[in-house]
Amino acid sequence: MSSNLQPVEQDVDVLVIGGGIVGLSATWLLAEEGVGVLCLDAGDDSGSAANAGSLHGQMQSRMERQFPERVRDYLRMLPTYPRAIDYWGEIAGRLGQHIEYRVTGGLMIAESRDDMAALAAKSSLERQHGIETELLGRDELLHLSPGLNPTVQGALYCAKEGKINPLPATAAMCDKAVGAGALVRPGTRVLELEQARPGFLATTDRGAIRAGRVLIAAGAGSGRLAASLGLDLPCRAELLQMCITEPAEPLMNHLIQHAAQAITIKQLDTGQVLIGGGWPAARERDDLPPVVLAQSLAGNLNLARRLVPELGNLRLQRTWAGVNTLVDLVSVLGPVESMPGLYFAVPGDAGFTLGPYCARLVVDAMLGRSPDYPLDPFSPARFQ
Repeated sequence: MSSNLQPVEQDVDVLVIGGGIVGLSATWLLAEEGVGVLCLDAGDDSGSAANAGSLHGQMQSRMERQFPERVRDYLRMLPTYPRAIDYWGEIAGRLGQHIEYRVTGGLMIAESRDDMAALAAKSSLERQHGIETELLGRDELLHLSPGLNPTVQGALYCAKEGKINPLPATAAMCDKAVGAGALVRPGTRVLELEQARPGFLATTDRGAIRAGRVLIAAGAGSGRLAASLGLDLPCRAELLQMCITEPAEPLMNHLIQHAAQAITIKQLDTGQVLIGGGWPAARERDDLPPVVLAQSLAGNLNLARRLVPELGNLRLQRTWAGVNTLVDLVSVLGPVESMPGLYFAVPGDAGFTLGPYCARLVVDAMLGRSPDYPLDPFSPARFQ
């Protein structure tokens, strides 16, 4: 991440806390509008830097398995996913760097009749909320993606799914923010926030910063910052592992998921295959980075090889762990009415997909414009 350092004791119009894809998107958009903005990032537990880069349009199968009590709430925000993918396409052309933005469709694979029945029910539910998905039988599926195991039963196809390479995307977003006049300071942790009347005072490990307005976009760390202001934001870090193979000839052109198990598989422009999708990682203490669990890596790889047999011939190049942010599966976006000048931008599940679009919605609200999707369902007030 680039940096443009200023004295640590300073006054700014807007302080953005969090230098992942959400915070950097908001910083760039604000700076383009001539707003004086400083973005701080602690530099650890970065969901954007460790992300697998999937662009999700359909509901991931893990929702109904892991969070059945939350699915009704989650469905309210389903229409934001295709909007977010379209917005990624809009800004991809403006970033000036190749970020491997591809929307080539996604396949959620069924290996049994029960899987097919579950996908049919899911498709019906999604269509009620504006998500276009299509159930494919085995022959149609294998014609579309011949590298899949011929024993599969079928799949649910969503045309609006794909991938991005998160590392160049995040770096490009930072460069655009700095180029627009924003200050981006990595390696700076905000310890607490307090109201300063007017505005806010942020105590960091490098000094104090006074800000007229504050946007909290710190992912799993947003709850701690909210608590320092006496607010409740029940977010937690979900630790996940990912891995990547050596380059190979083209094996797949789609984002691949499973109807009943956690996985995402996609092939990058380099030919490498990136495998993730929700297998857990771990860490000994909250102040330590997450680490890969051997059993998760083995399970992830075995399932990937079962779906795409050719993957069994590839060597693994690297594996790592990252952090996904969970609140209630619904985005937390917009102002805190009881504290004028305070805003949140914490995307719901699949935060990298939603990140820039969520940032734009909140920035529109900060600038007095009407967002093109209502923020009321995402208000931080639902937790107070």
